[in-house]
Amino acid sequence: MKENSGSALWRRAKKIIPGGSQLLSKRSEQFLPDLWPSYYSRARGVQVWDLDQNLYTDMSITGIGACPLGYADPDVDAAVKDAIGRGSMCTLNCPEEVELAETLLRLHPWAGMVRYARGGGEAMAIAVRIARAATGKDRVAFCGYHGWHDWYLAANLADDRNLDGHLLPGLAPRGVPRALSGTAQPFRYNNLEDLEAIARRCGEEIAAVVMEPVRDHEPEEGFLEGAARIARDLGAVLIIDEVSAGFRLNTGGAHLLYELQPDIAVFAKAMSNGYPMAAVIGREDPMQAAQETFISSTYWTERIGPTAAIATIEKYGRCNVPDHLVRAGRLVQKGWQKAADHAGLPVEIAGIAPLAHFSFDLADGAAAQTLFSQLMLERGFLAGKSFYATFAHTDTNIRDYTAACEEVFPVIALAAAEGTIPQMLKGPVAHAGFRRLT
Repeated sequence: MKENSGSALWRRAKKIIPGGSQLLSKRSEQFLPDLWPSYYSRARGVQVWDLDQNLYTDMSITGIGACPLGYADPDVDAAVKDAIGRGSMCTLNCPEEVELAETLLRLHPWAGMVRYARGGGEAMAIAVRIARAATGKDRVAFCGYHGWHDWYLAANLADDRNLDGHLLPGLAPRGVPRALSGTAQPFRYNNLEDLEAIARRCGEEIAAVVMEPVRDHEPEEGFLEGAARIARDLGAVLIIDEVSAGFRLNTGGAHLLYELQPDIAVFAKAMSNGYPMAAVIGREDPMQAAQETFISSTYWTERIGPTAAIATIEKYGRCNVPDHLVRAGRLVQKGWQKAADHAGLPVEIAGIAPLAHFSFDLADGAAAQTLFSQLMLERGFLAGKSFYATFAHTDTNIRDYTAACEEVFPVIALAAAEGTIPQMLKGPVAHAGFRRLT
């Protein structure tokens, strides 16, 4: 490997960009501090070239799950280039936003109206605003991770551990008005008792019940139906966050597989293959409440996002992309388990197949995970604790990756037995959750 120019640029970035990057999940400290390539010069399919033109196969989070077709998909890129040639912004509206709305409503016949944004976090904030406007209530009951906005981080105003079980521990609510304390009430996935307790405590004030249809584990029998029933009994809006799961298990929202009919569903990431786009779809009532509050932004009207989403969704249906994503994810999960069994290395594997992840069940698990990324990088793979499948991942990619895991896992197992994992690391241990960098 050549000199890692990306690490040097990352050190420069942290001096002038708070946190070094705009996204926590892209911080080098989340993978391999001081050694991660950090920046790319180009990417295509699942191949990534860093600033020094080292070539890697991305078997990690593939654009944080935003590129399920693979990087620079030729069909989506061709549609976007054509849209750019015809003008990406205008005083008039682009017709593609009507076509996309009709497509989304055809896939989700329970819904009747659509609004747009350009990112998952802001789309979730829009959905919560609509729910509050429609019900005239303030409180939100939620489980899972739903972005960075005030409505969500308010959960940590009363107890700074409230969000620790919701994907990203340690999220501080600094800058969130103290007056929002108590407005976000967390409950655990697959735990109706938690939600029922919230209903008893402040049911008349609940504007929305917010949750993902599925995340690390399948919903237990009766959980989704029970949550929907509680929301209905409270007169609350049921908001399903499809930002992560949507368009991976099927062409549309994962909630369709569970025969769940929410009041609102939110999409981003996978719907537009790397181009900024998000959608809030819902029943006409409460969606009409969006006209009774102010939700408006210039760049929610540009042409590229809807164009990319239309092309992406069309390819999903034409190529049966979800089946490929599920199959690829399952192969990787099986590969992890096989490598772990052969090495005698305890691992925990979870997540829906297209968004699979694993962890080492060791006392020094974080250091072991860091060593894994280090050893896999030396073998030409961008790899961490997660694998986000794409249509561009081939059987050869998966076979080569799992073969590398079968080489690396025994090294980690031996180092764990000898207590030498820290000595094998060429840099600091990767961070877990949110942490200040300066």
